Amino acid sequence: MQGTNSQVIPQSYTDQKDTINSAQVKWRDFFKDQNLISLIDTAISKNFDLMVTFQEIEVAKNNVRLKNGQMLPTLAGVGSAGTTKVGHYTSEGAGDASADITPGRLVPSPLNDYMLGLQTSWEADIWGKLRNSKKAAVARYLGSIEGKNFVITNLVAEVANTYYELLALDSELELIRQTIQLQKNGLEIVKIQKEAAVANELAVKQFEAQLYHSQSQELDLLQQIAENENKLNALLGRFPQKIVRDQATFTAQIPNSINIGIPAQLLHNRPDIKQAEQELLATKCDVKAAQAAFYPSLNLTGSLGFQAFKTSYLFTSPQSLIYSVIGDLAVPLVNRSAVKAEFNTANAYQLEALFSYQRTILNGFVEVSNELSNIRHSEQTFNLKSKEAAALAKAVEVSIDLFKSARANYLEVLMAQRDALGAKLELIEAKKQQFNSVTNVYKALGGGWQ
Repeated sequence: MQGTNSQVIPQSYTDQKDTINSAQVKWRDFFKDQNLISLIDTAISKNFDLMVTFQEIEVAKNNVRLKNGQMLPTLAGVGSAGTTKVGHYTSEGAGDASADITPGRLVPSPLNDYMLGLQTSWEADIWGKLRNSKKAAVARYLGSIEGKNFVITNLVAEVANTYYELLALDSELELIRQTIQLQKNGLEIVKIQKEAAVANELAVKQFEAQLYHSQSQELDLLQQIAENENKLNALLGRFPQKIVRDQATFTAQIPNSINIGIPAQLLHNRPDIKQAEQELLATKCDVKAAQAAFYPSLNLTGSLGFQAFKTSYLFTSPQSLIYSVIGDLAVPLVNRSAVKAEFNTANAYQLEALFSYQRTILNGFVEVSNELSNIRHSEQTFNLKSKEAAALAKAVEVSIDLFKSARANYLEVLMAQRDALGAKLELIEAKKQQFNSVTNVYKALGGGWQ
């Protein structure tokens, strides 16, 4: 094949080599949250996309049976009954008029005809055309199973990521509601200070505006929670309902550690790569089958049965016994361009499958590399955001104390509260990103279908 672009898979993702691979861990053991495990269980049994892939497997399985049946002889029972009237002034009629069908009895006119027997046909697979067609069907059947596994891998990761998104939104909602309560308390203090002529109407309106902003954020979070619950329910193949979850697990849990193994393990772990490999094997067999069309084909047909003009004579042997054996040898001589076009098409599909296989391997390596970088950076981001949130929380306390003693103005308090809230929300987002990146690496390595 010309035009191929073979590439060598790198020995490792990073400078360190790790022979242990988390993709070999079953998803039930990889995830620790029992609510999440229950959701994934439901998704695998009810998801509609997965149900579709099961039917695709059935189609591929039946195609294997079809190709296997084409390699075997066909045997059919046949029977017929009829009557024939030939012209008297014809060679056949003249012959019948002077011939005895049984001793002392001329051939009757019209003449009945009854037949009962078996017919068989078989194409001798001399050049392996049928055998290679069957191998291609088997490869595509195995590929459909890997396709189902790939759907499961993506489904498990999507359910987990959506679940973590819900937990993060729950944490953000709780934080916003705590902030709203603090802002309400702050607003009351400012109103009291206004009455005491310590603060003015501008300060009151600024505190009110900040409270309204937080309340609108609460509504936005409630909408996001509803949409993510609906999305997760759709993945589970059910109508919208409450998603059972424990928000405390999000703050208490630490993302799993992950072992990445070596890139060569992608060939055995990732279902999409194995599916592409099976398609490549199938197209190779298609080329061999198309090539065999240039060679002569041998078809054998035969029949065995009984035939008589009267039912009482039908099973009289050997007088009513009939049989035939015919061998047909055919080779394309004219319009070979159609056969050649089919062969060239099969070759093109093989090259397409080869490039698709190489592209799938490359994409898999890039996905793992990207998510590993994401894990490293999300961990560093979480640590920095933790320090930032702690510092700003302390700044809020200081600003409030200073404001109460009239050593800081209300704008400083508002700025400190706004910055602290933003940092805490970003901290929750950073932790969610940690969970998502670990889940995505697990998927990229090929885990989740076991």
